[in-house]
Amino acid sequence: MARPNRKPDNKPPKKGKRSLRGKGPTPKAEDRPYHKKFKSKEETQRKRTERKRIDAKRDPKRGDRKRDYRREPKDHVDTVAGRNAVVEALRAGIPAKELIVAVGVDVDERLNESIRLAQKMGIGIKEVERRQIENMTGIANHQGVALVVKPFQYSSQKEIFARAVEPALFVAVDGVTDPRNIGAIARSAAAFGADGLLIPERRNASLTAAAWKTSAGAAARLPIAQITNLSRSIEDAKAYGCFIVGLDGDADTSINEMEIADQPLYVIVGSEGKGLSRLVREKCDLLVSIPMTSAVESLNASVAMSIALYEIDRKRQDI
Repeated sequence: MARPNRKPDNKPPKKGKRSLRGKGPTPKAEDRPYHKKFKSKEETQRKRTERKRIDAKRDPKRGDRKRDYRREPKDHVDTVAGRNAVVEALRAGIPAKELIVAVGVDVDERLNESIRLAQKMGIGIKEVERRQIENMTGIANHQGVALVVKPFQYSSQKEIFARAVEPALFVAVDGVTDPRNIGAIARSAAAFGADGLLIPERRNASLTAAAWKTSAGAAARLPIAQITNLSRSIEDAKAYGCFIVGLDGDADTSINEMEIADQPLYVIVGSEGKGLSRLVREKCDLLVSIPMTSAVESLNASVAMSIALYEIDRKRQDI
């Protein structure tokens, strides 16, 4: 049986009775102005806003973003880091732009000497946060000090050839990628009176801070050129009148058997592993080896060049 339709009850509530109406969910404690958590929330927001304002003023690029030094791109600068390395570089007279010191770093004799040398050389001194030094050098154990080195000022091959003293002695590298080897070769070349060092731009290390340090200041006294093509440089040396001598561990002729030491020479050393490239080996007038008594596969490139330059110098002295 169908129920009859009921009419809506539109009668007003009787006097003395209150109608029940919903007021919604209860607000959270921090949203109630009379609650103690409301004041704590306001204080937290105020401090956060103030911190952002200070950070943005200190570093406009930072804005509301928390700075993460580890994710920032590294500054592409050539640096020497560490207290011993920095003071040795300054003693050697490495051309530098700036001495970087961490804020609040412990000062010792090495750091004091570095500051004195920098002031004497007219190098600027700058204080930064430790994390900025790490970002600049890529080294975590920088000991709170770093030295920003100036780009090396290369000579040209033409200048080196023009200033050579007869009988000329030029040194070149082929595939030497360790900058410390480059520095050691420069040091030996300067010690034995070479007229210049020639470094191909490709597949070879350049005169970085590490090379400067290893050269112990010799890079400042020896003309060094960065050449585009080693094969072309060899042809130029031949036109100058040089014999091209390559250091090769498998060569039949020993360095002490070389009979052309008194002639203009262009001496090339290759990498420790691969040695001279095929094209360079083919262009050499003479390949010489360094005699060894033990079964060592090969010598370090800088050691091999040092021995060869010593032997050439000895032979020239005897003539």
